[in-house]
Amino acid sequence: MNRVLLLIALLIQARSYSQQPYYQERFRPQFHYSSQKNWINDPNGLIYHNGEYHLFYQHNPFANFWGHMSWGHAVSSDLVYWKQLPVALREENEVMVFSGSVVTDPKNKTGFGQKKGEVSMVAIYTGHDSLLQTQNLAYSLDNGKSWGRYSGNPVLDLQMKDFRDPNVFWHEPTKRWIMAVAMPNEKMISFYSSFSLKQWTFESDFGPYADTSGVWECPDLVEVPIVGEPNKKKWVLMVSQNATTQYFVGEFDGSKFYNENPQNKIMRPDYGADYYAAVSYKTTPDKQPTSIGWVNNWGYANEVPTNPWKGAMALPRKLSVKKAGNEWVLVQEPIKALRRLRSTAQVLKNSVPVKYKHVLPFKGNCFEMEFDLRPSTTSVSGMKIAVGGNRYFTIGYDATLEQLYIDRSNTPSGFSKQYPFYHTKNAYLKTVNDLIHLRVFFDKSIVEVYANNGELVFTTQVFPEEKDTGIEFFSDGNISVFENVWFWPMKSIWK
Repeated sequence: MNRVLLLIALLIQARSYSQQPYYQERFRPQFHYSSQKNWINDPNGLIYHNGEYHLFYQHNPFANFWGHMSWGHAVSSDLVYWKQLPVALREENEVMVFSGSVVTDPKNKTGFGQKKGEVSMVAIYTGHDSLLQTQNLAYSLDNGKSWGRYSGNPVLDLQMKDFRDPNVFWHEPTKRWIMAVAMPNEKMISFYSSFSLKQWTFESDFGPYADTSGVWECPDLVEVPIVGEPNKKKWVLMVSQNATTQYFVGEFDGSKFYNENPQNKIMRPDYGADYYAAVSYKTTPDKQPTSIGWVNNWGYANEVPTNPWKGAMALPRKLSVKKAGNEWVLVQEPIKALRRLRSTAQVLKNSVPVKYKHVLPFKGNCFEMEFDLRPSTTSVSGMKIAVGGNRYFTIGYDATLEQLYIDRSNTPSGFSKQYPFYHTKNAYLKTVNDLIHLRVFFDKSIVEVYANNGELVFTTQVFPEEKDTGIEFFSDGNISVFENVWFWPMKSIWK
């Protein structure tokens, strides 16, 4: 499409939506962050600074599809209610602003601060053109409202076409900044160190291990607490591959990461179809890192039937780890502040034994639900949401295989040829005291499932008919029991 036709198409699109209020569209999430309009993907530069959580993200300011990558920007005081701000870093001279991170420079090591005591925010990002990816700096002296580029860019250039997504943090034991940056085609994460953010020294490489089926990108290295041992911590390294994400757990000494899980065991922070490029707020008021991922899938990301926006952010998750046998398992729990969005609870006072089907007395497409499933030892049982006619989304547990699964094959899917290939996802999960504890969030077109207090998570997109709001429990002829059933309609964060 030439520039004239593209401009006409954009003007027609803008006019068609100018009469509609934002955040009331059919599939628009009501308690997940999405930009007012246009495309978004990877979260970038998550930082808590001067009482605000900053969320930067990959963004096309001009259209509702991937392109012209710049950094969008939103802020929040609680990670629940968000205010969208103007674009922070724009594509310049056909060099796109790919993913990266933001740190503060309280000792003015960069020299960007111009007054005594002035603390700069520094963005470390990948500059991308058709031939080269390099690491660059930008800085802000007004809490992220405006940004200037460093005149000495790039600060790290290996003359490579694929070399991206710097994840930078201050490492207190060695008193220097550390960068984890992806070598995508080599399926490695490289670590660099710096005292100034301007000059970088190579330290080590990690990989390739476990899932090497796709390029490695969007690393996040963060120290998290151990469940039940708050004074002890482990390091978690997350890496994304094409349409999924994996993690490693171990130690980091300031130069090298040591994986303590089985080297080729694939561990997923999320087993759903639509969770990618997760990065974390490493310094938070409660000192427990909080992660956010992008809700979409590169297999069909440009085709999902949402307008005038495309893409959203997953719910913020508190991170920790626990030992399960000889493996470290990532534990993710939705932030507690989300509970303030709950409307009056509806509760089933008695346990519900189900042999085939039980229709619940409440319904909706914007809710949180929590319950315990006591599955029969040979059953396949669970719940269906977005029920209407022969359409529904399934969250099930196969007790024989000890697998939790999701299945969206009975929801509308005609918008994309690739979408059906990701319909069913499953993962191994054992009962605890003969129970599976499930916490389910349904937000118009996003489903997040947290099992056994965050030991296993699924995130996926669905696009149901508007009237498909029913909720059912099911079993396959074996009697399974549903206990402690709570249902909360959720309020919108968009006032």
